[in-house]
Amino acid sequence: MSQSIPYFRPAAHAQGLANYPHARTVQSADGKGSYVYVSGTSSRRGDGTFVGATPAADGTIALDIRQQTAAVLSNIDAIIKGASDGRASIHDTVDATIFLTNMKDDYTGMNSEWDKPQREQQLRCEHCREKR
Repeated sequence: MSQSIPYFRPAAHAQGLANYPHARTVQSADGKGSYVYVSGTSSRRGDGTFVGATPAADGTIALDIRQQTAAVLSNIDAIIKGASDGRASIHDTVDATIFLTNMKDDYTGMNSEWDKPQREQQLRCEHCREKR
């Protein structure tokens, strides 16, 4: 098995809650290309706040799955570009697994954001799971 190269986003961006890289790059078996594996991406900003999560005066948090999804997709795109030195982007995605905390309420909003990049080039996502 080939060795992987870890990629960490610059310090101004959200860092992993543990010392895990944002992505790992692995050379293809024929040595002519590589694969970038991204995991654990959220809408968290560098300051620890979350896009699409707005605290209210009563202590509740208003969640907007569309804003969260757009931020996650933007983060994934930046991670892929960084890990590949700009040679790849989210449009080169082969597969994705998405975890939602409430499939019934969030799937439609998430999917509407996921579909936006498909207008330029199809993204593939066949795995969407509910995780509570």
